[in-house]
Amino acid sequence: MLQACLNGAREARAHPALPVSPRQLAADAAAVAELGVRHLHLHPRDAVGLEVLAGPEVATTVAHVRAAAPQVEIGVTTAAWIVPDPRRRAELVRGWAGLAAGRPDVASVNVHEDGWLDTAEALRAAGIGVELGVFHERAARTLRDTGIPDGTRRVLAEVQPGEGVDQARALLDLLEPLGKPILLHGEDDSAWPVLRLARTLGLDTRIGLEDTLLTEDGTPATGNAHLVDLAS
Repeated sequence: MLQACLNGAREARAHPALPVSPRQLAADAAAVAELGVRHLHLHPRDAVGLEVLAGPEVATTVAHVRAAAPQVEIGVTTAAWIVPDPRRRAELVRGWAGLAAGRPDVASVNVHEDGWLDTAEALRAAGIGVELGVFHERAARTLRDTGIPDGTRRVLAEVQPGEGVDQARALLDLLEPLGKPILLHGEDDSAWPVLRLARTLGLDTRIGLEDTLLTEDGTPATGNAHLVDLAS
């Protein structure tokens, strides 16, 4: 499986083709769906481009994307930097249960963040699948010790910038015994090497402007569809 990560936390000025508004995200979703993508990860924004977890903005973005790519799994973030208070974050996520056509199919929860278990439970209660983000070995050990929360669809092994395939393999050594599907990916300079490793190992992976602005040869990508086409 190749997931397209369309925008992430990047500012609009990071790339001229970075999708921020619901219409832009919908257009990119349609473009990558034409290339065979069936799984999306995106960060909804408000009217001024700031990341949000509030239900109305999440629903508007998801509904636009779903209309443009109706057969695609739509995932969003629950990152703590958007709403640092863990209780408020879980409360907002729990409210997604009533979003109807604007309710995401899955959402990522970062295991190293305060309140991650409460957020995962809020997603489960809202009928939304969980993707567990594991940024480093310490988080992998936390997950191993705590156990996989109910409702988890996959574990995201997320190799950070400046790291590479050795760190990817170290994460996999800790995560594979947990028995859940793993999506392995990198970010910035680790994006392409880790993607190629994932392909070699037969693991799910992802690509998009959230993870890299560059093609594998270091030239600027024209947009999400360009990156997906190169990774396919």
